[in-house]
Amino acid sequence: MRMRPLGRTGIQVSPYCLGTMMFGRVGNPDHDECVRIIHRALDAGINFIDTADVYSYSETEEIVGTALKGRRDDVIVATKVNGPMGKDPNRAGNSRRWIVTEVEHSLRRLQTDHIDLYQIHHPDPRTDIEETLAALTDLMRDGKVRAIGTSNFPASDIVEAQWVAERRALARFRTEQPPYSLLNRGIEREVLPVCERYGMGTLVWSPLGMGLLTGRYREDRKASASRMAWVPRHMTDERTHDTVERLALLAEEAGIPLTHMAMAFAVAHPGVTAAIIGPRTMEQLDDLLAGAGTVLGDDVLDRIDEIVPPGSDVGLLDVSYDPPAVTRAGLRRRPGDERAAA
Repeated sequence: MRMRPLGRTGIQVSPYCLGTMMFGRVGNPDHDECVRIIHRALDAGINFIDTADVYSYSETEEIVGTALKGRRDDVIVATKVNGPMGKDPNRAGNSRRWIVTEVEHSLRRLQTDHIDLYQIHHPDPRTDIEETLAALTDLMRDGKVRAIGTSNFPASDIVEAQWVAERRALARFRTEQPPYSLLNRGIEREVLPVCERYGMGTLVWSPLGMGLLTGRYREDRKASASRMAWVPRHMTDERTHDTVERLALLAEEAGIPLTHMAMAFAVAHPGVTAAIIGPRTMEQLDDLLAGAGTVLGDDVLDRIDEIVPPGSDVGLLDVSYDPPAVTRAGLRRRPGDERAAA
């Protein structure tokens, strides 16, 4: 695999990043097979692995740690913190208290003394971004973390974090991990340009549209119960399925599998450093690796732009971050006696 710079960190990574969310009880419960999948990806030239503490309730980090025994120095390991790791409300979020506690747990599960890229999984409106950056800066000074990043951050939050880091002489976020696919191109409007402006690398997740771009749901539009639990609107939206059908026909005309077209599209954007692949089985990994050399011509990219216009989302992912201004009705509505214009 060709290597690409991870923003301005000086780290070189493969354009495919092995995502591990499907390893463990939530996806593939066979630890030995998961380890073999990781080894197969490394042997194919992938040097970048992304995981998170919440994946399979910390089981996934343990699988990654087992797989990397004897190979740790050759791999860029990224993990994330923020999601709830128990019923205690303080075992979640972006506070210094939780970050400095949870990083130790991740280091133990990963069987390593440092994390190459430690990412904040979601914004936490309850926590001052300076509090988060100060904690992460201390972890970098201690040598436990080499670089820091964000995931699912709106463009405005990315900019604010950059400004706070500069004003307070704190470590800067060097990467962002947003959703991006043929179906979800919204980050082209602001997030990707902002990341490019600040020299941030981007690790885009769900380049296969939560599985819709595998072609599995073209005839039977019913997803499994587990997938429906994650993204019910995304999997049942008729407009989304109609768009997938148009994209599948384009792939057939171009003579390439839909999965290969989807991955080639994701890594073709100059603002994208790596696309995260999340295989559950060896067969799925082999299919994605087989398309690593696929190059889309301008004619195909122009047709894609006609089907899904640049900067637009066909349907929002249920698992992407929604800010309080969207989720809390009280922030969108004045008190009843103040709503009238006259």
